[in-house]
Amino acid sequence: MATNFMFLRIKTKTTLVILFCFLSPIVSAISFTKIRLLKNATGPEALAFELTIPRFFTGIADGRILKYLGPTIGFQEFGFAAPNRSQSVCDGTETANPNPVCGRPLGMALHHRTNQLYVCDAFFGFGVLGPRGGLVTQLSIAADGEPYRFCNGVDVHQPTGNVYFTDASSIFDITQLDIAASVMDSTGRLLKYDAKTKQVTVLVRNLSFAAGVAVDEEENFVMVTEFTANRTRKISLQGGGSVIATIQPTPDNIKRTRLNKFWLAAARVVPRMYSSLLPTGVRINGNGTVLETINLERWYGNKSVSEVQEFGTKLYIVSRLVDFIGVLLKH
Repeated sequence: MATNFMFLRIKTKTTLVILFCFLSPIVSAISFTKIRLLKNATGPEALAFELTIPRFFTGIADGRILKYLGPTIGFQEFGFAAPNRSQSVCDGTETANPNPVCGRPLGMALHHRTNQLYVCDAFFGFGVLGPRGGLVTQLSIAADGEPYRFCNGVDVHQPTGNVYFTDASSIFDITQLDIAASVMDSTGRLLKYDAKTKQVTVLVRNLSFAAGVAVDEEENFVMVTEFTANRTRKISLQGGGSVIATIQPTPDNIKRTRLNKFWLAAARVVPRMYSSLLPTGVRINGNGTVLETINLERWYGNKSVSEVQEFGTKLYIVSRLVDFIGVLLKH
């Protein structure tokens, strides 16, 4: 079915917001279930799955990295990035109050062959956890002499082990997110960690609040979301520059499927009596064509979602504003 195009022009008290979004057939759900986090835990940001079974890692608002071991055992504490993290100070910290003492794990990706979990922590940069967990080993806190202010999204190319990650801003950190959005910050970077040389290089600069990143199967290109610019950019790794792949309001994390398609977590503003946020999951191909759109309002209300990831016949959905992982079984 052909994709429809809609132009939204919404006037608020302080600014004029212009949003472009693609509408495609809405996918209906057979069932939606919730995997609850540990007690007093909230704010899951991203997921990293094991290869063949639905066990995964996630980072939460109080700085802990949790591992889900299935419905019988549930979640267990697995790791953290802050070397001086205090349980009494940090446990139970909420999303609205990130604490540098506690750390804040955001994007993560598991390299299946080595069982290494790569992590972006908003305060402690880019690092890795081994299969036993514990304290994240810092791999890089700066590139080209410029410290990471907001290490954000991560993806690993499974055949080579190369890791691609984003630094959302070179000026603002996670406690200044609203300011970065209001000034339309465009100092984000895309970076690469070479698995052989252990070196980090800057691939692209001047991205508009670079959030999620996903590399294709052949390592020919990466998809990078630009949160404040309402777009996803396709960046060639073969020297071919970049193009705007798709325009979706406030795109956050992006994750590749096994069929080399991509799921975007996005949110658009709906012009009702009071403008409200509509959380959505959007599936696109490598050229940015919208293949599916899922309306998540029924389960998340007007809360934004940060990631939609496909595993088997299910979609796993996370939001930094809730205390659960959503699991959607779709047609």
